[in-house]
Amino acid sequence: MADQSDVEEALVNIVSAALYPGGTAEPSVPGPNCRIYRGWPNPAALDADLTEGTINVTVFPIGGSTRTTTRYSEQWTGPPVQPTLTAMVDGMTVMFGGRAEPGQVAGILVDGRPYAYRVLDGDTNQSVAANLAAMIRTSAIVQLSQGNVTIPGARKLVTRVVSDTPVKQEARRQEQGFRVSCWCSEPATRDSTATAVDLALSTQHFIALSDGTNGRLTYAGTTEYDQSQNARLYRRDLNYNVEYATILSNTLSAMLFGTLGLNAASFTV
Repeated sequence: MADQSDVEEALVNIVSAALYPGGTAEPSVPGPNCRIYRGWPNPAALDADLTEGTINVTVFPIGGSTRTTTRYSEQWTGPPVQPTLTAMVDGMTVMFGGRAEPGQVAGILVDGRPYAYRVLDGDTNQSVAANLAAMIRTSAIVQLSQGNVTIPGARKLVTRVVSDTPVKQEARRQEQGFRVSCWCSEPATRDSTATAVDLALSTQHFIALSDGTNGRLTYAGTTEYDQSQNARLYRRDLNYNVEYATILSNTLSAMLFGTLGLNAASFTV
């Protein structure tokens, strides 16, 4: 789930790449060393950095700028997962292959009667077949051979394997303002630093967040401070809004067999 700290970290990463495109082993774009971090600077530490000519770039949320923008339905969504265990019917025999891994369910439909087994850690194709055979023996004759289950006399056999699916649901969507501040000891350094940072942010319409979602990044304005009480402080704030989602994650089981109605007739599949 992405929260405000994830957005701040993503912005820090963009700023770092903009000021150090060749990595921190190479000089920064404006020249001096740059300290890039989340939060508001400590006054004493900032003053020491400015005395040495070290640039500070901070990412800080703008108070009172949050607004709820939820507009999508709360539905669990996720792509289906392809099972690694396979099953196929050959006459009156169900044959299992592939790899038996946890998070899968194997089932056999014998003349409309379902039998299902959830694969556990340490299971093999043979153990899956054996567990299903034990269930079917309560109502039918079963022959077990390695990973094959034979039901003599069965009129219709259907077999399937499904996997649990990781799904996500958008619980809330919000827009939050962030202030990216460039703290420099000279006007020229401030200008070159802010220009590089602003260009990098302006070309990022969406930013990748740690939970796999994206935040919508939009420009909100620029403010500049030349504070006469501190001759070494020249600052420019780049204000950006980020719209991002609060995501819930879960794992849902897939349907193995179901009943469908067609033209007043009922079919089990």
